[in-house]
Amino acid sequence: MSYLTITELQKHYDSYHALRGINLSITEGEFVVFVGPSGCGKSTLLRTIAGLESSSEGSINLDNRDITELASSKRDLAMVFQSYALYPHMTVADNLSFALRLAKVPDSEIAEKVRSVSASLQLDPLLDRKPKELSGGQRQRVAIGRAIVRQPKVFLFDEPLSNLDAALRVQMRLELARLHKKLGTTMIYVTHDQVEAMTLADRVVILNAGQIEQVGTPLELYRQPNSRFVAEFIGTPKMNLLEVFDITRQDSQLSLDIGVGHINFPNNRINGPVPSSVKLGIRPEHMHLVEEGGDFSGKIELVEHLGSEAYTHIQLDNQQTIIVKAPARSNIQDGQLVQIKIDLDEVILFNDSDRVISKLAEDATND
Repeated sequence: MSYLTITELQKHYDSYHALRGINLSITEGEFVVFVGPSGCGKSTLLRTIAGLESSSEGSINLDNRDITELASSKRDLAMVFQSYALYPHMTVADNLSFALRLAKVPDSEIAEKVRSVSASLQLDPLLDRKPKELSGGQRQRVAIGRAIVRQPKVFLFDEPLSNLDAALRVQMRLELARLHKKLGTTMIYVTHDQVEAMTLADRVVILNAGQIEQVGTPLELYRQPNSRFVAEFIGTPKMNLLEVFDITRQDSQLSLDIGVGHINFPNNRINGPVPSSVKLGIRPEHMHLVEEGGDFSGKIELVEHLGSEAYTHIQLDNQQTIIVKAPARSNIQDGQLVQIKIDLDEVILFNDSDRVISKLAEDATND
């Protein structure tokens, strides 16, 4: 059952249309991540849910209560910002308890809540310190703890890890995942980092130009994107796109001329009629360097060695460049001629409107 429901939400800033008819339902206890490129509307959507921005049209309903016009302080939400927004003159303990003291919660209850939160976030040794004496990760834990003590119905996180270094971001990501499992509270998290989205979320909401492109689990978005935008946005490095110059229809398959070779694609994996023009998408990890029997060939321009794996940038005979994942210890060098084999089961086809027109191989088999 839906816990937080957003219906036809619109947001205008004079002539700029920031949110364009957002419809979204979030269940209780779910961890939902809003992700997308800069300017897509993800932070605006979060701030509108929080009541920090007013909506132009539409409604927001939380736990069977319309909160669209309520002040942010009345919505029973807690927000953690990118900047920690701690009170510099207060100790950690005072920062944690400030909202409760404003609400005139009894001192004994405040002490118990602060003790519980500080223990769960490993803040006990830091309670008498002020923010300037803390590291970035410690400050972020205090900001999260300040939200937890209020016991809100929904936590809202606005890019909370973007100010941390890479190693600390990984650590805090794990702590947030553990915290969600422990509390079981609904969490909405905004990030531009797709790794955070894929590793934290129960469901990911991908936004583009103020609209929702697709909602799904991380694996659904990776394996079953509904558009070129989603397919290219999810996955690092991003999906390779190959131009299809000609399509020859045969009894059970299509022969796709990609300029440097032909790919035979089963007819039963096409949704609806075959358009006259398509693009072929294939991820770097679904292509393989082989000694013989490849679908096409090319010349290595650059090899990126990442320790556990390598990414080869390959220029094809038609001057298009693709990226192919290779084992870390591959004996490959710049300038080497190589053959590339495609995992046909993982190929995705797009039409001229950049919508996906192909099914997964296992879905086609079950038809």
